[in-house]
Amino acid sequence: MSNNSTYSADKISVLKGLEAVRKRPAMYIGDIGKRGYHHLVSEVVDNSIDEALAGYCTKIIVTIKSDGFISIEDNGRGIPIDIHKEEKKPALEVVMTVLHAGGKFDKNTYKVSGGLHGVGVSVVNALSESLIAEVHRDGFCYKQTYSLGQPTSALEKIGTSNKTGTIITFMPDHSVFTHKGFEEDVIKGRLKELAYLNKDLSITLNNEYEDSSIEYCFPGGLSDFVKYLDGNEDLIHDEIIVVNKEDIEVPVDLALRYSSNYNSNIFSFVNNINTIEGGTHLSGFRSALTRALNNYANKNDLIKTTKSENFSLSGDDFREGLTAILSVKVQEPQFEGQTKTKLGNGEVKGLVDNIIYDGIQAFLEQNPAVAKKIIDKAAEAARARLAAKKARELVRKKSGLGSSTLPGKLADCSNKDPMQCEIFLVEGDSAGGTAKQGRDRRTQAILPLRGKVINSEKAREDKLLANNEIQSMITALGSGFGENEDDPNSFDSEKLRYHKVVIMTDADVDGSHIRTLLLTFFWRKMKKLVQEGYLYMAMPPLYKLKQGKKERYAYTDAERDIMIQRLESENSSTKIDIQRYKGLGEMNAEQLWETTMNPETRTLIQVTVDHIMEEETNVRFRELMGTEVEHRRTFITDRAKFATNIDI
Repeated sequence: MSNNSTYSADKISVLKGLEAVRKRPAMYIGDIGKRGYHHLVSEVVDNSIDEALAGYCTKIIVTIKSDGFISIEDNGRGIPIDIHKEEKKPALEVVMTVLHAGGKFDKNTYKVSGGLHGVGVSVVNALSESLIAEVHRDGFCYKQTYSLGQPTSALEKIGTSNKTGTIITFMPDHSVFTHKGFEEDVIKGRLKELAYLNKDLSITLNNEYEDSSIEYCFPGGLSDFVKYLDGNEDLIHDEIIVVNKEDIEVPVDLALRYSSNYNSNIFSFVNNINTIEGGTHLSGFRSALTRALNNYANKNDLIKTTKSENFSLSGDDFREGLTAILSVKVQEPQFEGQTKTKLGNGEVKGLVDNIIYDGIQAFLEQNPAVAKKIIDKAAEAARARLAAKKARELVRKKSGLGSSTLPGKLADCSNKDPMQCEIFLVEGDSAGGTAKQGRDRRTQAILPLRGKVINSEKAREDKLLANNEIQSMITALGSGFGENEDDPNSFDSEKLRYHKVVIMTDADVDGSHIRTLLLTFFWRKMKKLVQEGYLYMAMPPLYKLKQGKKERYAYTDAERDIMIQRLESENSSTKIDIQRYKGLGEMNAEQLWETTMNPETRTLIQVTVDHIMEEETNVRFRELMGTEVEHRRTFITDRAKFATNIDI
């Protein structure tokens, strides 16, 4: 029987105004959790940044208010308040309540803009329980209030003003979001990034809860950004290489410097948007860097090889130890996807390539001593690359990239569907043995790790691949290793044999160190494992409390204290025995299963890094695991008051 008769025009829903945003908020802000919640702030701040790019704004003030609101103030021109000819409403109200309304579509208003879709502030308004827009312009102050995207007052002239700018104050609608409350660290990361990208722009973050205030303003722009990321640590040359050309179709700003470290930190931006997936501008930079350095090396006969080590320098060799920030301005950028993470404009690659090639060539010619150090560094990287290639072949033969051989100490699971499978990377053979006995053999694999794995922050790839524990992990996971786009054996999550990779270490200092070493390895060499949400940390209990036949487990000191109070109130006459676990091996198989491995009762912490925090994450790993002891001492001293569960 046909259902056509019931499918008629009255079944078609038409969402008017901002209804679509409230119906499907994740389509506009990514998700309704912490990330989407804080994305609202970015949307408003981006409008102020666009005023700065247009040359009208020099100061932005963000205030996390103690009543749950947040305000973003700038000293730009102020959103227009005159009547819009077509909508017959004040322009401010149109901007706040109509999707795809704003000055971003008019090239005369904003030649370059990050908020190209024109949905930013109206989406914020739609998803806010309450929003107040205050505009200062033409000698007066104007105000209008909104709730859930709808005006709750008319535009009012509330007084005179001797300044210009816009203040947007809002409270997210907590019936929409699963997260509640603005977090300073999340907001701070993006504001700091924007201050680096917009030289001399002052951005202040106030926090009324903490009664704190911090201002970001970097006269050096991208050069200051590079100094922050590389920490002036193990430098090959002091002077930062800068390429800057503004008076052209695609303005290009680049800053880079080399250190003797083995990892690279390369970030690219288009109109202040972090293009985490790169794009044509990044391709142009990579091409120019490789071409300029290779040409200079060949021209000056700087590559000395022997018959036994004949090699040429590749792009990977020139990127080892490199910290670089590339920022371009594109009038009509074509981003791949709504998330704006990859630039697709084909013409940008050639333009960026030519500008950067000329700039780097000029620097090399004027600084031959620095040029030689960079070429020598790349040659050293090339030799290590050849050694790593041999090591890769060895690992590949052991692993699975061509055979079914898996590490001998891996206790694999019977299920072959990666989505159903998880692997526990367990500290020590003893705990590994216990985990093998206690696991669910259908879906849980166990890989015991002996000792502390090599520090990926201070070791080249060939050294990493020679390490037995690293080899075992790469082989067991089956997903490749590294981030070289040209290498078919680089990390590929589609080849991953388990969709949960769980680090399970002892709850003591050594266990924390091993966990940090493993996190360093995954972040530096299998970054997508973290970015795509496959990495987890197990949470074994710290205490077992026994009162008669009752046994309870506590995962924190606070939880232990609550349990003691509860047990004492239930039975004050029976003694409570408290056991402090220092190692997984102190538990039998049944206890380990029940507390740490059973999906019904365990706690797993997913390891994720929002793209806004990637620069901060790189800096933290450099500070904690790099060569500079002073950075580690400062990090520990600054955070000592927050330390818990210290073994003394």
